[in-house]
Amino acid sequence: MKYLTIIISIIALGLMIFNFTKVDFNAPFKDESLIALITIVASLCVILMMLILRVSKRIEQKIKERN
Repeated sequence: MKYLTIIISIIALGLMIFNFTKVDFNAPFKDESLIALITIVASLCVILMMLILRVSKRIEQKIKERN
């Protein structure tokens, strides 16, 4: 599970970097730039969810060790 979350986070980071190059900073809310901004926000959400999942798995493991 750890490796899967890392791989998904790396893919999301790659998508975020790729879409960052597609943003037109003169008109960021038009056409292709808007789609790129939405994808950047979605990638950030995925990275955040993967971090939350990793932390919750670590907490679950520590609880099991105590019992």
